[in-house]
Amino acid sequence: MEQARRLAHVERMPIRWGDMDAMGHVNNTVYFRFMEQARISWFNALVPERDAWRTTGIVIVNASCNYKRPITYPGTVEIRLLVGEPGGSSVPTFYELRVDDDPVPYADGAAVVVFVDMASQKPVRMTDDMRARLLNAKAAA
Repeated sequence: MEQARRLAHVERMPIRWGDMDAMGHVNNTVYFRFMEQARISWFNALVPERDAWRTTGIVIVNASCNYKRPITYPGTVEIRLLVGEPGGSSVPTFYELRVDDDPVPYADGAAVVVFVDMASQKPVRMTDDMRARLLNAKAAA
């Protein structure tokens, strides 16, 4: 059974000429950068500013990407970040990469995010406020 996923954040980024490789499409590593930037923006909105990257940070314990169609310049990538059911200090995140107004994803991916104490670099339980924000994320279609 597939885990319930809720849309938590949407990020839009322009495709840069330098994102392409010798094959004439966006390099596969850039897809991970797109997902990373969406994850960082989502985290910054989720955690109070006084805590983000000062007392609380995130690390990922795994990441994956399924390449469906090549992305090429020019255009804008829309990265949809969805969240699954949170654990004590972690939450599964899922990504859909779309280009311009095309409703069919060019790629999808996933990463497990772990919240950490910035001083000790050890996992830390999510606060009740963060958990409530995660659980109240809009349901994904």
